[in-house]
Amino acid sequence: MERELKYIDMVEQPISMHPKKFALWLFMVTVVMVFAGLTSAYIVRQSEGNWLEYELPNIFWATTGMVVLSSIALHWAYYSAKKDNLINLKVGMILTVLLGIGFLVGQWYSWVALVDEQVFFVGNPSGSFLYVFTGLHGAHLISGVIFLIIVLISTFRLKVHSRAMDTMEMATTYWHFLGGLWIYLFMFLLLNH
Repeated sequence: MERELKYIDMVEQPISMHPKKFALWLFMVTVVMVFAGLTSAYIVRQSEGNWLEYELPNIFWATTGMVVLSSIALHWAYYSAKKDNLINLKVGMILTVLLGIGFLVGQWYSWVALVDEQVFFVGNPSGSFLYVFTGLHGAHLISGVIFLIIVLISTFRLKVHSRAMDTMEMATTYWHFLGGLWIYLFMFLLLNH
């Protein structure tokens, strides 16, 4: 009997993770792979020549600031939820949603600025890559804002608190991921443009 108990203690317990969190992590890994492939293709194509030179829209600096501020606001909301400070949770979520929407509006204006510079989706691969990078990231950000709005509604229904953090944790993980992805893309473009 003692020998059997020792064997049970030695058996490794499986790592458990909420299935939705696991799916989110798999999704984020695929997004990383897509953007890694795109940035690699950018570098390869740029080295072949016939590359249009233009200035990156200045609004990228403002949208980057919005992403950073939105991550700070969301992290504040997350810690407020863990402490059951529901007022700060709601304020943090509202700020995050507004900054996320502001980022999307800013990205739209970056496309307007590109058109004003005569940089179009077709015509030269350098412009095409920029539209694909920002458009694909924007599409993921739209899904992130929708997720944040769902969490915001849940906060007003008192469904997010210290004993119900799964949705909040997933939204925080995904939003920080999207913010980090944008900072990576922006730095990549600054260094390789």
